[in-house]
Amino acid sequence: MTRWLFDDATVPAIHGPLPGPKAVARLERYDRLLSPSYTPVYPLVVARASGAVIEDVDGNLFLDFTAGIAVTNTGHCHPAVTAAIVDQAAKLIHMSGTDFYYDPQIDLAERLAALAPVAPGQKRGAWRVFFSNSGAESIDGALKLARHHTGRSRVIAFYGSFHGRTYGAMSLSASKLVHRRGFGPLLSEVHHVPYPKGCGECLGGPCACVRTIEETLLKRVAPPDEVAAIFVEPIQGEGGYNVPPRGFLPALRELCDKHGILLVVDEIQSGMGRTGKLFAVEHSGVVPDVLCLAKGIASGLPLGAILARAEVMSWPPGSHASTFGGNPVACRAGLVTLDLLQQGMMANASERGEQLRAGLRRLAARHADLGEVRGLGLMTAVDVRGREAILHRAFQRGLLLLGCGESAIRFCPPLCVTAAQVETALDLFDAVLSERSQAVVAGV
Repeated sequence: MTRWLFDDATVPAIHGPLPGPKAVARLERYDRLLSPSYTPVYPLVVARASGAVIEDVDGNLFLDFTAGIAVTNTGHCHPAVTAAIVDQAAKLIHMSGTDFYYDPQIDLAERLAALAPVAPGQKRGAWRVFFSNSGAESIDGALKLARHHTGRSRVIAFYGSFHGRTYGAMSLSASKLVHRRGFGPLLSEVHHVPYPKGCGECLGGPCACVRTIEETLLKRVAPPDEVAAIFVEPIQGEGGYNVPPRGFLPALRELCDKHGILLVVDEIQSGMGRTGKLFAVEHSGVVPDVLCLAKGIASGLPLGAILARAEVMSWPPGSHASTFGGNPVACRAGLVTLDLLQQGMMANASERGEQLRAGLRRLAARHADLGEVRGLGLMTAVDVRGREAILHRAFQRGLLLLGCGESAIRFCPPLCVTAAQVETALDLFDAVLSERSQAVVAGV
């Protein structure tokens, strides 16, 4: 059994007004030195972390239901991950995997290729891997790959999507105006279409959203023989943790097959066990042509990956590369991450996710400020009224949460979170909602 640093502590434990005096001193330096483009949600100044617990510089303990934006899937500073990092750092920190060879990169590529989705009867491992440093880099690389492999220029993405902030990823994204304002011109020949939300189960006939792509976009604007790829999140992340109806991804796969279009699945936030399966697309039974990873792949170290069917990853030597992508220390962390996910954390994500959503539905029945509860595994969200105030009140009580979409709060704790910690989070959220309701009634 894993022994976490704060196992014996009472969590949360807030010792005074937030932010504390040491945090205030750091915030002054931060505001003076750091880019104004950063977006702190509340004044949390982290000192250390373990499992699902954060300690700030003033010694306050918080229950973390953000996981560093769905990154520390195995928990903060898991002892096995830390040990692998220390061991590898003592042997080899860097020798660019673009130009040289080393075992951690080869080993992790082999593991990922063997775990990639396969169709019935398809041989496992018929995939190739390119390593990047981040999700945005994985998306940009996949965009280049799709255009190179198909010889086509157009791509399709979805409203509400978020794929990153580099130029290619930003051009595909359609989540918030602030991501795009002032940065034009963006990449040309990128077309956006609606993502299915609240349109039933797409049963008994073609998915209406996919039918719209076929009958409107591909007939009037984007000739299908010019479309290289469709980029899609199997569950929209920053766009609101929107879970599409069951028929959507199969219908999208069928559309791509019909027109020779590549299906590129963005698993940057939804992948690495967060939904109870290694990749969220596995819930649909759909096999993509290209799969993009980052965030949880190395438990907090910078690493991303593009997985593509071997015949699709056909670009020649020198056409795409990365100095730091596939760093040996990050790859060692990635190997241990896969071990931990397969040894029980994915199963725990499913169980704790069901517990969390059941609890949120109970709260929604009692609190008028709560709306729809949705998600898979520990990728769960609930729509709320007064979101910013609720996030700040939760922080004051020691519960760390983040928003997503226009009005949702996401719950994406580390996959090691316990049943007791989920209940604590629900109790804290309940108290925050009650406090908020009382403040509204009192006109505060």
